[in-house]
Amino acid sequence: MSFDDLGLSEEVLRAVADAGYTDPTPIQAKAIPHVLMGRDILGCAQTGTGKTASFTLPMIDILAAGRARARMPRTLILEPTRELAAQVAENFDTYGKYNKLSKALIIGGQSMDDQYKLVDRGVDVLIATPGRLIDLFDRGMLLLSDVKILVIDEADRMLDMGFMPDVERIVGLLPKMRQTLFFSATMPPEIRRLADAFLMNPKEITVAPPATPLEKIFQGIVTVTRKERDRGGGYPKFKREALRALLEKEDVRSALIFCNRKRDVDILYRSLRKHGFDAAALHGDMAQSARTETLGKFKAGEIKLVVCSDVAARGIDIIDLSHVFNFDIPTHAEDYIHRIGRTGRAGREGRAFTLTTPEDDKYLHAIERLQGRKIEEFDVGLGKPGRAARTKQDDAKPEKSSSRRKSGKRARDDKQDGKPDDRQDDRRNEQRGKKPGRAGKDEAVVGMGDHVPAFMLRPARAPG
Repeated sequence: MSFDDLGLSEEVLRAVADAGYTDPTPIQAKAIPHVLMGRDILGCAQTGTGKTASFTLPMIDILAAGRARARMPRTLILEPTRELAAQVAENFDTYGKYNKLSKALIIGGQSMDDQYKLVDRGVDVLIATPGRLIDLFDRGMLLLSDVKILVIDEADRMLDMGFMPDVERIVGLLPKMRQTLFFSATMPPEIRRLADAFLMNPKEITVAPPATPLEKIFQGIVTVTRKERDRGGGYPKFKREALRALLEKEDVRSALIFCNRKRDVDILYRSLRKHGFDAAALHGDMAQSARTETLGKFKAGEIKLVVCSDVAARGIDIIDLSHVFNFDIPTHAEDYIHRIGRTGRAGREGRAFTLTTPEDDKYLHAIERLQGRKIEEFDVGLGKPGRAARTKQDDAKPEKSSSRRKSGKRARDDKQDGKPDDRQDDRRNEQRGKKPGRAGKDEAVVGMGDHVPAFMLRPARAPG
């Protein structure tokens, strides 16, 4: 099947051909004809399957007839993140270049006055994040009574980020008679309940089992054990070492490196820069202008590595992203799917690696259960044991402490950690004429010890 068979207009087909696409993806082939027919859509498709084009292409054709009125957009697309909203806006620019359609991008971090001026002139397509959209509406800058098509994209991400109350309020402000397109990468019970509330007799489209990663992505794990942690520096130090080894071993053209916390993004970014890697940071606390500049340089190939939080997990669409690295394993198995889905897009092959510790085993097992398969152990050449060896080593009961002297590296490590060296204790005891051994073991302290307060040594006065 080609795009010519989907019923799209000549203008849209020309724009698709200019973009270099000839054959639709499964989600596009199944969704586009039903969107053109005006049906509600419930789409379950993993990231990287061409979901955005499955609703932007037919919407351009539907909007070709008609004109928007001031402050009354004709269509509304809700996205969970600024990056995703900007990505959808780029899709409309790419595929709608032969149609005279107007659009407005309503997201946080940018001037509200400039956004209001766009809406006030009238727009065919309004692409927004829920928070900024409600701000505009509450200020009387926007009317939603003329929306004919509503798109709720990445609904499960909306739920995770706590946006669903805002989304439910927005849907309540829209006309009852409308077409609704509801897309989600996963379909948990909460999302199914919302879909039932928002949609009317929808066409359900599922192109892959929920939360199943693309088969063309190689997945590997690199383990860091308690033995390495106890050598000093903790897990982060040896995870950074393993990551650098991976970056040098792999043929990395461009890569996203995910951390769970924003502060860890900055720490890892500085570490990579210190060791000579071409890296940048990206997280939610950065100004929108800085985030946009970083993404622009990354897409243009000026930056090779981007260390990021989950704010970028679904907001970056780079066709030729070669690698994804999970410096921290995500606590939700679905987030793992979204992260690695940044690579292996548009039918290309990708590679994804995750750094794990013994404390991460429950998260790793959850990911493997979700996928229905084990993730391969990958050797980065640092001599670290694999998962089987790690399990035996880390699950063993700790040995009882011994009073034998520590020697060599262990004694030096104790000094560095601020612990006294047993040999120093022995020398002090020998100088006092006492047997070697740990302080307090061979010399029991009775009462107050050697020191008696002076007032207790004075003779008592006779009464009277």
